[in-house]
Amino acid sequence: MESGSRTPAPKLPVAQVLPMLGLAHLDRPFDYLVDAEQDADAVPGARLRVRFSGRLVDAFLLSRHGTSEHDGKLGWIDRVVSPEPVLAPEVATLCRAVADRYAGTMSDVVRLAVPPRHARTEKEDPSSADPAPFLDPCPELPDWADYRGGHAFATAVAEGRAPRAAWQAAPGENWPLRLAEMIGHAVASGRGVIAVVPDQRDLDRLELACAPLGDRCVTLAAGLGPTARYRRWLAALRGTARVVLGTRSAVFAPVHDLGLVIVWDDGDPSLDEPRAPYPHPREVAVLRSHQQQCGLLLGGYGRTTEAQALVAAGWAHGITADRAAVRRRGPRVQGIADENRAIGNDPLVRLARVPEFAFRLARTSLDAGQPVLISVPRRGYLPSLACAKCRTHARCRSCHGPLAMAEDRVVACRWCGRVDPAPRCAACGSTEIRARSIGAARTAEELGRAFRGVPVVTSDGSRLVDSVSDEARLVVATPGAEPVVAATGDGAVSGYGTVIAVDTWAHLDREDLRADEDAARHWFAIAALARPAADGGNVVLLADNDLPPVQALVRWDPVTFAEEQLSQRAELGFPPAVTMASVDGTPAAIRQFLDLLELPEDTGVLGPVPLPRGVRAPAGELGAGEEVERVLLRVDRRHGRALAGALGRAQARRAGAHDGGPLRVQVDPPTIG
Repeated sequence: MESGSRTPAPKLPVAQVLPMLGLAHLDRPFDYLVDAEQDADAVPGARLRVRFSGRLVDAFLLSRHGTSEHDGKLGWIDRVVSPEPVLAPEVATLCRAVADRYAGTMSDVVRLAVPPRHARTEKEDPSSADPAPFLDPCPELPDWADYRGGHAFATAVAEGRAPRAAWQAAPGENWPLRLAEMIGHAVASGRGVIAVVPDQRDLDRLELACAPLGDRCVTLAAGLGPTARYRRWLAALRGTARVVLGTRSAVFAPVHDLGLVIVWDDGDPSLDEPRAPYPHPREVAVLRSHQQQCGLLLGGYGRTTEAQALVAAGWAHGITADRAAVRRRGPRVQGIADENRAIGNDPLVRLARVPEFAFRLARTSLDAGQPVLISVPRRGYLPSLACAKCRTHARCRSCHGPLAMAEDRVVACRWCGRVDPAPRCAACGSTEIRARSIGAARTAEELGRAFRGVPVVTSDGSRLVDSVSDEARLVVATPGAEPVVAATGDGAVSGYGTVIAVDTWAHLDREDLRADEDAARHWFAIAALARPAADGGNVVLLADNDLPPVQALVRWDPVTFAEEQLSQRAELGFPPAVTMASVDGTPAAIRQFLDLLELPEDTGVLGPVPLPRGVRAPAGELGAGEEVERVLLRVDRRHGRALAGALGRAQARRAGAHDGGPLRVQVDPPTIG
């Protein structure tokens, strides 16, 4: 077994190696020889360089063995890049399961799980000594008393069991503080914790609430530089950090003695992974909870149908507030009844697009020194335009993208940025345009005229405001950018006096399976920012009272709403009642793929049809003007793994045959039209 001057390691000379190839037909470990000089450094989880098909590629060492089942001659590991075992065994097992679940390759999942190496940081003091014992600052969890099952869940985690639950936060709940209490309870019992949140604002709030944990807690987010991110990730790997807070990829963090995984607001679109194989942190957390027998907590003001499916199956249980607590803490919520549709005679009220009764509620809150929140669906000034004569969407003459008007009244394309000084309708030739929707900037301008003398604050993706003081002011915000009202510090109740959601049709009129669910999730979140009804808190949704999402909010009953949504999905054959996969690509690529696909029995095939508007085409070179299509495959949930396996095998055959054409395969895609 010698090759030149290289001698195999005296013990376990065969290494199973995962080359980072990203090719479906090569998605498996390969055997390589470890030489004697590499013996000490070639540990499971180490980064390697190996020669594959004549070129050097990155790789990870999965395990060491005494012999190989391969009959041919084995190649040598070229070099051990680092002896740091960065791909922990439990994380490697998780990556394999995620790849199988999403019909992807393990190497693509490992790229999501393990950050790039930073050599200087890796060479810093690797001490893994645990800090001093941590005393639970809130052992009785008194603020969890309003939630049925909350104490039992915390006790089960502390005792080393694996409870799974969907937690619905009550109105006005300080969710970062409640999660910090649950995290502290787990850490005090010697368990590790991972908490995943949608974005940096949520992460900052949770990090502040977890400050008492000190160095036991680290945060991982895309905004960190490579040095800081890798240093914190190594702290978890080496055991000095017992808690990892972060965004999407933090769910893979190598936390020691993992006792609890938390995913907050699992329906937020920010948690949708844009990189193949597109795993959702909620589903990764479910797999990890099952594999490592650790607790799982899915939290939010609303409840997704996916979380409800876990509860309905008996795999998880619900943690919900008592009705008495909901009534005590919740604001008064109302939609638009027939008698409240009138805008009124005041021209400024008419300009602000707010019914007279809602205008009066806002004025009452401002007169009482309370802030008022106006939620608008889009940022910008006039983000969507149409022909004033025939109502055809206004499109760019260069790229056919949507036209929008900025605050300086300049009309330009939202896609290519081309300014159109004289828009002309392609359908009827008219030069007159009208707004299809009003953005945050235009809304703030209109409300400033209607509420003269009141400060107006705008918060959107380009101008994010984290918090506002508890005093009279108008806050205009887009979804996910709503500031919280800072507590006064004297124990007084804080929050918005009135919350008004305008242009609700933008949430409800989307041709999307999740339109109602997303609307309800957003409305529960903004309603939670309002004061209790006893302290003057009001929430107004400018939508019909009889709509299911509005009724769910009026009753503050996200669980029943989720149950109804799940029942409808089951009746119609939509996720999560079934497993569905989408295949997007050129017509030729889809035909080739379907020919290679051996589908499980009773698999339904829908399409191919043109890719839904607003869905990004798969990466790759497309011919000029070439059509992109989508085919949907659905199967009973019990056979979901069989469908994922079939998709993976078809991709392997396609890659092995070098069939060209860009193609994207997603299992349970976030958007199916």
